Amino acid sequence: MSQGESFMRTEQEMMDLILSVAKQNENVRGVAMNGSRVNPNAPKDRYQDYDIVYLVREIEPMLKDRSWIDVFGERAVMQTPDEGHLFPGRREHGFAFLMQFTDGTRIDLTLYDIKYKEEYFKEDKLTVILLDKDGSLPTLPAPTDEDYRVQKPSQEVYADCCNEFFWTAPYVAKGLCRDEFLYAAFHMEQCTRAMLLLMLRWKAGIRTDFSVSVGKCEKYLPRYLDPEEWNRLRACYRYDSVDGIWEALDRAIRLFRETALFVGGWLGYPYDWEQDEKTVALIQNMKNWEQE
Repeated sequence: MSQGESFMRTEQEMMDLILSVAKQNENVRGVAMNGSRVNPNAPKDRYQDYDIVYLVREIEPMLKDRSWIDVFGERAVMQTPDEGHLFPGRREHGFAFLMQFTDGTRIDLTLYDIKYKEEYFKEDKLTVILLDKDGSLPTLPAPTDEDYRVQKPSQEVYADCCNEFFWTAPYVAKGLCRDEFLYAAFHMEQCTRAMLLLMLRWKAGIRTDFSVSVGKCEKYLPRYLDPEEWNRLRACYRYDSVDGIWEALDRAIRLFRETALFVGGWLGYPYDWEQDEKTVALIQNMKNWEQE
C-alpha cells in the first residue's frame, strides 16, 4: 500500500489473513478475538481494531524472529508495550504487538501461552474463539459487555464523587489565579471534569436501567444525553484562554450540580449543599481577588 492511498481492507480480508497466518504456524494452536468487534452492542465501522489473541505453545521463538508479522501489511507505527520503557511492565504469560497499518486497519495481536488458557478465558466475557486446532479450548458463552456496563453507585461512592469534584475545582481556580495555565487545565481535565463524566455515566445508567456500557473514554455517552445536556457538556471543554477555563469551570459546576441532584434524587442519596455552596463561594472569591 503506497503512501496516500485510502483503501482499507474489508473485515473478511482481515479475518482471512489473521486465520491464515495462524493455520500456517504450527506454534499457534488457537485464535480468539475480543473487544468491540465481538460486542453485539457496539456500533460497527471500519475503524474498529482487531483485538486478536494467538494461543501458542511457545512465545519466545515468535519474538526472536519477528518477520512473520510482516505479512499483515505495511505498518505506519507499532508498539510492543510489554518491552517498553516509557510505560514499563510486561504482562504475565503474554506479549502484544499493536500494529497500525498504512491502509487504516489496526491489529492488536497478543501472543498468549496456551498452558494458561483457562486463566486467559476468564479475563474477558467479550471473547469468541475463532480457531481451535486441538479441540482443547473451552466452550464459551455468547459474548456480553456486562462487565463494562455502568454500575449503580453506592451512597458512599456517590458522596465521594461529589466530594472529589468540589475538592479539585479550587485547584483549577488556583492555577488560573497563579497564571499557571497548564496546572489549571490539567486539574480541570483529569480531576474535576472526570467526576462530572462519572456522574453523567450514572445518569445514563439510570435512564437505561444500568443495562448499557458508555464505552472507552465515555465515547457512547452522547447517546444517553439529551441535546441540551450534550451541548452543555461540550461547552466545558474550552481551553483556548484563561477566561475560557474560568467559563468552562463555571459551566461544569452547574452541570455537575444538576446531574448530581438528579442521580442522588433517583437513588435516594442526600446531596451535600454545604460543600457545594462554600466551594463555589471560595472559587468566586479567588476570581474576584485576582480581578481587584
